[in-house]
Amino acid sequence: MTADAIPAPLTSACSEVRTAVKSDAVGGVVPSYVAAPASTAEASAVLRAAAELGLAVVPRGGGTRLDWGAPPSRCDLIVETRLMDAVLEHAAGDLVARVQAGVRLDRLAEVLGRADQRLALDPPAGASGTSAGGAPAGGAPAGGTVGGLIAAGVAGPLRLRFGTPRDLLIGITMIRADGTVARAGGKVVKNVAGYDLGKLLAGSSGTLGLLAEATFRLHPRPPAAIYVSLACADAATAAAALLTAAGSALAPSAAELDWPGQDAPLNLAVLLEGDAEGVAERATRMSDLLAGETSVGRLTGLRASSEPPPWWGRAAATGGTAVRIAFWAGQLAGVLRAIRAAGTQAGLDPAVSGSAAAGVVHAALPADAPATAVAQFVTGLRDALGSDSEVEAAVRSATGPRGSVVVLHAPPAVRDTVDLWGPVAAVALMRAIKDQFDPDHRMAPGRFAGGI
Repeated sequence: MTADAIPAPLTSACSEVRTAVKSDAVGGVVPSYVAAPASTAEASAVLRAAAELGLAVVPRGGGTRLDWGAPPSRCDLIVETRLMDAVLEHAAGDLVARVQAGVRLDRLAEVLGRADQRLALDPPAGASGTSAGGAPAGGAPAGGTVGGLIAAGVAGPLRLRFGTPRDLLIGITMIRADGTVARAGGKVVKNVAGYDLGKLLAGSSGTLGLLAEATFRLHPRPPAAIYVSLACADAATAAAALLTAAGSALAPSAAELDWPGQDAPLNLAVLLEGDAEGVAERATRMSDLLAGETSVGRLTGLRASSEPPPWWGRAAATGGTAVRIAFWAGQLAGVLRAIRAAGTQAGLDPAVSGSAAAGVVHAALPADAPATAVAQFVTGLRDALGSDSEVEAAVRSATGPRGSVVVLHAPPAVRDTVDLWGPVAAVALMRAIKDQFDPDHRMAPGRFAGGI
């Protein structure tokens, strides 16, 4: 089968099908065709045609995170959702929105903002802008879509209070590899039937099916926000301050960290949201709390502002290697020390940032970092977070390893050198689920953990 002759089943199924070009490559793998269905029915027909032809399919939203994860072992057809871009329903009184998977996050934020509501997800980006959550900075790239957000399972600073995409999904429509349309959940928050399907698809990288529609619960957009920021000289002080802020009765919406390098201060910021008078009072109390939690001379630059610090929501955006470290939040100080120790041993100085109080940070390494050094850093960090060096054995036996280390994005030389996912505890169960949803392994094969 050649790319210059589009098979009839594909052209019959979808009005917009073309041969692929080099820029359509996924992890260096160039597909043969690209289809852009305009509805759930048309997308279903495309996947039925792909099944008939035995084509391996990779879903694509805005393409902003398509370079995350491993390259597919096969990629014959890209199914992009850019024409499935309707806000199907916005029940403002019920705080619910139902949208097609191709809706751009900035457009959704605009629609919801007219009712002073938001989808409280603000996936990290390299530059400031408006996010789906309506946050003033750290928003999603303009091309990011709802389907891509769910498939990647990403969330930004607001995850501390509102969680990740799986926590806000109340209904979902997906298309299985054979073209079967499956629906779960409902259009009201109290209807949770089938909700686990949404959790299953969140973060699955398109390996279980094509996301067609999603129903989210929404939140009111707060009228005021204040960022309380400061800088600390060492990891222990920063961790204590951040965890104290996050666990306080002042109910922060986010608590973020930015550590550009080993010799740089650790920048912290806490986001407080609500009505103007209440937020101002809480900001004063938060400033007093943080000042009391840090010793004199180890804390600098304590300030409160309606504008976020310039690094807010950056989450280690990089053209090089981006590593996500997830951990039990209470182990933050040890995790920060482990990151620096692993960097020193590998001869690297990663920039660290992210939602540390929620147990997620990212480490960024430059594109020109030697692949062997990056691999040494990742391996060393995994060893440190999997050890009992700072955790009692009894605690670890109940909670599992202290953290996971996943390479989200890396140059080809690094991808060829390092295991992107690392140890996966439930890989046998994950493979069983893959076999059930996609028995022929044609949906984004090889993209996910364990080669799924």
